[in-house]
Amino acid sequence: MIYIQNAAIILITFGLMELVAWGLHKYILHTFLWVVHDTHHEIRKGLTEKNDLVAFVFAIPSWLCMMFGIMDGNDFKLYIGIGILLYGICYVIIHDGLIHRRFKIFSDSPKSVYLLGVKLGHLAHHKHDFDEDYNKDNDVVWGMLWVPKEYFDQARRILKKKK
Repeated sequence: MIYIQNAAIILITFGLMELVAWGLHKYILHTFLWVVHDTHHEIRKGLTEKNDLVAFVFAIPSWLCMMFGIMDGNDFKLYIGIGILLYGICYVIIHDGLIHRRFKIFSDSPKSVYLLGVKLGHLAHHKHDFDEDYNKDNDVVWGMLWVPKEYFDQARRILKKKK
């Protein structure tokens, strides 16, 4: 029974991290921390960007939860930390790998409706990045793993045409 409880804590934490990331992205990174996030909306000059510092927003609490969870006898904090860690790993794979192609682990066009929908949603967020009159307030789609249904519908149509 304890394994089910621990797995549930990990899964719930992972799911809640999407809400945390959504709020952080929309209400913090696109407002008063734009000075850090702006590099994510520009052409990358090199391997890293200032926005990569945002990873510490997730890494530090994950590490602290796991450390204190282990120190307290592998209690719930450990599993919260693991959930945050798994979301961070997913972020690197999906956001940096699939969407922005910082490393080439996926094909250019995923064959999964879900992965293509997520990619299309995030690309919609960056749609106006290079407009001469770019205004960050016009950006849409703030989540990483959950995007509006219209992008999954668009992905279905694209994949259907390819068959």
